[in-house]
Amino acid sequence: MANCVHHAISSAKKFGGKWEDYYKLHLWFDESKAGMAEGRHRAMLHHSEGIFLLEKFFGPVIVNSEGKEVPTRLIGEQHVKEDLGWIPSLKDWYTNISPKSWMMRGYKLDVEEKETVESSS
Repeated sequence: MANCVHHAISSAKKFGGKWEDYYKLHLWFDESKAGMAEGRHRAMLHHSEGIFLLEKFFGPVIVNSEGKEVPTRLIGEQHVKEDLGWIPSLKDWYTNISPKSWMMRGYKLDVEEKETVESSS
């Protein structure tokens, strides 16, 4: 599936109601396309933790236009499975990202910064 509307139509077929009932949840999953309009955008939320974040953001259930309560986690699982075929963990994504040297650099605080950090904790 490539489009939030298609995901939402699929949700309506699976859980009842109208596609509009589900659109904003599917849009939430795919908002990372704004920063990277290709498949790697999915590393942001298309994993088990992303599904739990969906529930945290939208609540444990939504009530569709038929008055039926639908667990948001089930909607999230449907979205990720439709896009990837399975539900990876965040670790699955991270272990498949090739580290670059700029990702691994540390930053040494100078004395003045250390004092500021220590005094604020």
